[in-house]
Amino acid sequence: MGKLTVGALRAVLVVVLAGTVLVQAGMVWALVSKSDPEDGSLPLTALRVMTILGMVSAQVALACVGRLVTMVRRGTVFSHTAFRYVDGVIGAIVAAALVWFAVTALNAPGQRDDPGVTVIMGGIGVAILGVALIVLVLRMLLAQAVARDVEAAQMQAELDEVI
Repeated sequence: MGKLTVGALRAVLVVVLAGTVLVQAGMVWALVSKSDPEDGSLPLTALRVMTILGMVSAQVALACVGRLVTMVRRGTVFSHTAFRYVDGVIGAIVAAALVWFAVTALNAPGQRDDPGVTVIMGGIGVAILGVALIVLVLRMLLAQAVARDVEAAQMQAELDEVI
């Protein structure tokens, strides 16, 4: 992975992380200050808490991806340590999907006249879970690569002993 690619990815990760922190700060401020009155159409407090939780899941995924990028740059990604970070990404995506399903359930009563919105939101939640499955498949590929790397190292060690 080139230095430019790593630098660009790190810049994107930092910008997105900063954005999520700003959104969280705004949500916490709105919760603490109670600055805008709820008119009862939506339970804003619950939505704000869910937004904060969703941002936490995004931040966990960003931190894990950042660590994986560092491992790729150092050439150590084909190790058992990488699984911890890939599992972190999968967990964060599943958590984000669960938060999205909670938002969908909270929004559903207001959509009785137009249930299509709830169906679409549910479909988006399923798509988020699909991303977690894709990352799980990539984890399996990483496991195969690590196994091959270990096997190659053992064969090299045996070859070195023979020579």
